[in-house]
Amino acid sequence: MDYKQKLDDLLSAAAQSGASDLHISAGHYPSIRVDGQLINVSNQNILDTETTSGLVFALLGDKKDRFILEKELDFSYDFQSKHRFRVNAYMTKGAHAAALRLIPNMVRTIEELSLPKIINVFSKLSQGFVLVVGPNGHGKSTTLAGIIEAINTERMDKIITIEDPIEYIFTPKKSIIDQRELYLDTFSFHKALRSTFRENVNVIMVGEMRDYETMSAAVTAAETGHLVLASIHTNSASQTIERIIDSFPPNQHPQIRTQLANTISGIISQRLIPRIRGGLIPAVEVMVATPAIRTLIRDNRPRQIDLVIETSQDMGMIPMDRSLADLVRRKEISLEKAEFYSTDPLEFKKNI
Repeated sequence: MDYKQKLDDLLSAAAQSGASDLHISAGHYPSIRVDGQLINVSNQNILDTETTSGLVFALLGDKKDRFILEKELDFSYDFQSKHRFRVNAYMTKGAHAAALRLIPNMVRTIEELSLPKIINVFSKLSQGFVLVVGPNGHGKSTTLAGIIEAINTERMDKIITIEDPIEYIFTPKKSIIDQRELYLDTFSFHKALRSTFRENVNVIMVGEMRDYETMSAAVTAAETGHLVLASIHTNSASQTIERIIDSFPPNQHPQIRTQLANTISGIISQRLIPRIRGGLIPAVEVMVATPAIRTLIRDNRPRQIDLVIETSQDMGMIPMDRSLADLVRRKEISLEKAEFYSTDPLEFKKNI
């Protein structure tokens, strides 16, 4: 079998269908995710282990030896110079598998992403710490790219991104943009972050904060006059603060609380919800760092952040349930979908 040709056929099917993801796994049909739903690729048979291995190794190219050693690998794949995919190759029950995320060629603006206007405020900061949070596959990287593109369009800054792998490819406009990929250009997020202190940088984007060394370096960078943008897999602003603090050894908690209170500028938590008319639209919680928020972080009361967001909408903050309710009223999403993503479904249904 010509595995490269079969791979090309699957990638073409994903791109032409407007899919966000392609899944390759032995014992299953090749599947794509469209508007949040998994569907089988048409005219394809269930994959056996031999075919799956051939497809995965066609993706890996010269990364094959490293994958065999590590049994899982993140990398980007350029398809016919038209489409880029973020790939995670992995093992399951001794067989090979891969999940591929299609990366749009164009970086969309904050407005084009249907994000709240308040998010533009974060692109105008000269320093601070801005986090985009949410589950996997809910548009965190896309929102970060939109903020970076706003800076690139409006300001003459030096921007460095640290990613695993590089996703969106930026075209420099007013800014200098250096994109660094893990293992290709650096060996770790936290080492690359520390290097930025000598690279005369204004804005730093960290694709994902995975450990306390990276979190510590990111907070330090924000303390020293940089604007730091990063993503993390958490569900809300309050949970994000708790997660960061709990990632540090207990004896460092007072210090990191103080550092976070001094540096945090905002947290954007988002979910991509299926639209009634097709496609996806973001529901967004936005926390803006006010004196009240900073005091709660410093005093180790992060769970009260939810109440401050709820009562500070005049300052641009947006609770998740209000965002969902607005989408329902505008007939963008169904009530059932809104309830599914609500932080308090019973209360949400009463107030809609």
